[in-house]
Amino acid sequence: MGLSLLILAAGMGSRYGGLKQLDRMGPSGETVMDYSVFDAMRAGFDRVIFVIRRDFEAEFKEIIAKRYEHKVELAYAFQDLDDLPGNFHVPADRVKPWGTGHAVYAARELLTEPFAVINADDFYGQDSYRQIAAYLRNAPQSDKVRGCIAAFQLCNTLSENGSVSRGICSDDGCGHLTQVVENTKIYRREDGAVVSCQEDGKELILTGNEPASMNCWGFMPELVGQLEALFAEFLAARGGELKSEFYLPFVVDSLIRSGKAEITMCHSRDSWFGVTYKEDRPSVQKALNDLVAAGAYPQRLF
Repeated sequence: MGLSLLILAAGMGSRYGGLKQLDRMGPSGETVMDYSVFDAMRAGFDRVIFVIRRDFEAEFKEIIAKRYEHKVELAYAFQDLDDLPGNFHVPADRVKPWGTGHAVYAARELLTEPFAVINADDFYGQDSYRQIAAYLRNAPQSDKVRGCIAAFQLCNTLSENGSVSRGICSDDGCGHLTQVVENTKIYRREDGAVVSCQEDGKELILTGNEPASMNCWGFMPELVGQLEALFAEFLAARGGELKSEFYLPFVVDSLIRSGKAEITMCHSRDSWFGVTYKEDRPSVQKALNDLVAAGAYPQRLF
């Protein structure tokens, strides 16, 4: 059974101020994405699908993809703003991408085998890929959409340099995800409290121990058949909003609530880190150098 790694690399990097997916972080000039590909390959993934924007295709292939082209099968999908189902059209003033659910939708024709989904700019660690690969190889038979999530402890996924967006997960006590709620503005206050700023401006106090979705998922191919209908529903309800986003956690949550999905909750034993803001860069560089020094990764990956 082949396993694909779907890397969502089309984000505009608005908070970071540039194409952070191409930023060199490792001791030999590796990007965070290089570590993801390396970890996925040693967990048994044999194809990598990049979701990118057409306007930086040449730069992406020259800087990133040429490192892997002789080591693993590569494929590309393009997240285009006007790639919409049915008769929907892009509002005249919309420039913001449609979100992570749309990014997966953009790769729909390539997702014919079990696959993992990750963000290009997040480090998930070896254990996350091992657990997802193990699930995908042994996914239980079901008439529902089958999948898993590698969740991380919320307090270990925050940035010291601003707020972050996280999906807060709940389970049924038997290892199955029951809900994932996207919180778009989570931060640590000066007094140390972890809070989520709600749409009405009120602060919801969190413990910091909540399982958090960092967009590290595994799915069987039947997810693809559900994406178009859910995206069409989203567009009918919110497609006229210039900044609305079709989040992948929203897709999963909708399928769970409708009884159409069974998602296994995996808890990664590795630490997550990422580069939401430019100021996060030094800490990510240090973390990668520490892992290399500890022998978790070679000095040069590819």
